[in-house]
Amino acid sequence: MELVISIVFVTAALLTCAASSGDRLLVNMTVVRDAAAIGAYCLDGSLPAYHIHRGFGAGARNWLLQFEGGGWCNDITTCADRAQTRRGSTRLMNQLETFSGILSNNASCNPDFYNWNRVKLRYCDGGSFVGDAMFDNGTLVLYFRGQRIWQSIIEDLLPKGLRFAKKALLSGCSAGGMASYLHCNSFNNYLPNATAVKCLGDAGFFLDAPDINMYHTQRTFFQHLVTLQGIEKNLDENCTNSISDPKQCIFPQYLLKYITPPLFILNSAYDVYQVRLLKSNLMSNDSLILLNSSFRVEMLTALRSFLFNSSRGGVFINSCFAHCQSESQDTWFALDSPQMYNETIAESVGDWYFGRNVSKKVDCPYPCDDTCHNLIGAV
Repeated sequence: MELVISIVFVTAALLTCAASSGDRLLVNMTVVRDAAAIGAYCLDGSLPAYHIHRGFGAGARNWLLQFEGGGWCNDITTCADRAQTRRGSTRLMNQLETFSGILSNNASCNPDFYNWNRVKLRYCDGGSFVGDAMFDNGTLVLYFRGQRIWQSIIEDLLPKGLRFAKKALLSGCSAGGMASYLHCNSFNNYLPNATAVKCLGDAGFFLDAPDINMYHTQRTFFQHLVTLQGIEKNLDENCTNSISDPKQCIFPQYLLKYITPPLFILNSAYDVYQVRLLKSNLMSNDSLILLNSSFRVEMLTALRSFLFNSSRGGVFINSCFAHCQSESQDTWFALDSPQMYNETIAESVGDWYFGRNVSKKVDCPYPCDDTCHNLIGAV
């Protein structure tokens, strides 16, 4: 009987969300004016920023912080180019940001977090909010100050109620998803011991995996990123002290066992962003299918210990050709959202956060899942 009631309730919520899908929540930007005092700047020297929509009712003392994603820059040329775009300057960003999916304020579209204080941290450093360096050759100045940006935003939010949080969730997508892994322990340390702190990484589980030619292109890319942006000193010490190359601790697969708060890993086993980085333009369809299959095996192997040994962890690894599934209403919680075992991503994350149910789900291999929102075809 309880299962039937639950299914009816969820279906009603999904129908209500679908009916209200045309109502967009636009949230104003807040610039961190005091950030300059600690040298927290975007790539171009502009001040960091975030968007906040206040919680209410039972969620008034709960907080959800979402890191924006958007790739990285790991050399002076690409960072100089990035500094002239919205990815490197808050001066060039839209002042209004749409809040949907996990950031929605509609109970029918975001049943567990709709009434929380929800914050989107804008991404303008090109280093997953963890760098601390500067480049100045007399004509060009670039600030790699992601770590200070993170600090300045947290210190701006604490007196606005974050320091009194009862529940808190640190989340992010893509490069922001990686940031949620890298800053999970730090977030926990900023908050009182009584706060229930948990973290969610969406499409942020970037793998240290070989490409189709068996070169470690991902590893080389991130090594250059860590060196350029002065990231190594901000990586987890327990991890860096336990590995031959400390730079590799930027990869979640090496950091995972040192993250203290409960963690939810949301990722596609066929992450389109990562697979594109690993493939060759000259690949045949058969080779691409093999690459996707190999990538899935690499990911599940990297997650094996977490899957079987983490008693407080949550997992939703589906077999969709996707990248980032928490910020879009279509993939987070909608009538045709991706599902596993008859649960949407939103339901799975909610079950994990509130301890309603064990929430570790791994999809069968492609093409068995017909609920996917595939960004590309099978090959």
